[in-house]
Amino acid sequence: MTDDRTRNAGGPVIFAVATGMGRAAIAVMRVSGEGCGTILRALCGMLPEARRASFRPIRYRNEILDEAVVLWLPGPRSYSGEDSFELHLHAGPAIIEGVSLALTELGARPAEPGEFTRRAVQAGRLDLLQAEAVADLVEAESAAQRRQALSQADGALSRLYQEWAERLRRLLAQQEALIDFPDETLPDAVEAALEAERAALQAEMALHLADQRGELVRRGITVVIAGAPNAGKSSLLNALAGYDAAIVTQRAGTTRDAIAVDWILDGIKLRLIDTAGLRETEDEIEAEGIRRAMFHVKQADLVVHLYADERPAPLLPDAIIVRNKTDLAPAPEDVLGISATTGAGLDTLRDLLRERIRTLMSGAGVPLTRARHRAGIQEAAQHLALASEAEWAELRGEELRLAMRALGRLTGQVDVESLLDVVFGQFCIGK
Repeated sequence: MTDDRTRNAGGPVIFAVATGMGRAAIAVMRVSGEGCGTILRALCGMLPEARRASFRPIRYRNEILDEAVVLWLPGPRSYSGEDSFELHLHAGPAIIEGVSLALTELGARPAEPGEFTRRAVQAGRLDLLQAEAVADLVEAESAAQRRQALSQADGALSRLYQEWAERLRRLLAQQEALIDFPDETLPDAVEAALEAERAALQAEMALHLADQRGELVRRGITVVIAGAPNAGKSSLLNALAGYDAAIVTQRAGTTRDAIAVDWILDGIKLRLIDTAGLRETEDEIEAEGIRRAMFHVKQADLVVHLYADERPAPLLPDAIIVRNKTDLAPAPEDVLGISATTGAGLDTLRDLLRERIRTLMSGAGVPLTRARHRAGIQEAAQHLALASEAEWAELRGEELRLAMRALGRLTGQVDVESLLDVVFGQFCIGK
């Protein structure tokens, strides 16, 4: 058994319940930081065997607080890279409160949001991209979000950016050689090869920026249902969602504001938005609802333009035109007909939505997932473009260096401290 005093020093001891709130059988208390072993000895009487679950009474001040499964995880082979342990407690509030009080009196403090993962980044166990994927994995609501987060947590996006950084590093080294030996006569092919590699990198980054799959999966695909009053938009929202999310009446203009519900279709999260009926009106409240409806239409990834009487002009060129209330009158042959009341045609509409989603999600390679990634790649691509325009070799080299620095900030290899508060502020307690 290895004494905890021989471990690398870490930060102050922190603790948090890593499992969700509410009634449950088990609650996992995570503890990490310098002095973990001392605290665990005080609670259990001795350190358990490393990385092997053991069942122990948890005692403090001559009182048994609980009987728990204990895991001793000495650093650096732990999630945070520090000495850590877990207590798998019974989830009664009194037990959690008692153990928390004991940990506090033994010198630990409650963890801040994302502090465990922040320490993992500082210890080199994760990079920033992987840390963001951990947050996405915790928040995943669909199979597509789960798969994407797991891929990024496994380093797929990190490897892509590190490959680009390595290519930039080689490019910069060659560019520096041209600067250091200006009197050497180099074949024209050398400079042509440098420019070809720079252009190739810039083109790859442009394709990466054009790929919106990752951002769509992470936030969900927005599907807006729009159309004239009394077209059955709220009825369609309820039919697709599977429950009565919106009020439905025979009175035109019932919906005054946007109503949004989440819907999972084939493992992909969709955000369905029912909007106010579009028409000319002098009613101030209804007019504001129509203004908001048009805002959502312009921001949507997909628009279902629903009508029940006269066929309207499309709101957008790629809007899906749907004739509702086919239980009262048939739809034209060139228009999808449905009845939100009877359910007729809804399977066909779902198939059409699937087809449009497949088009939105088409692409190859690893997609970026956040605005921070997009901004970093845009910055790197911009410096590559400026390198091509620079007349002096020294300026080209500086632009390449700045492009490499922009990539490094994405993974946290440079300027990591200035990014930590932004990245980890969105985490939950205990992660």
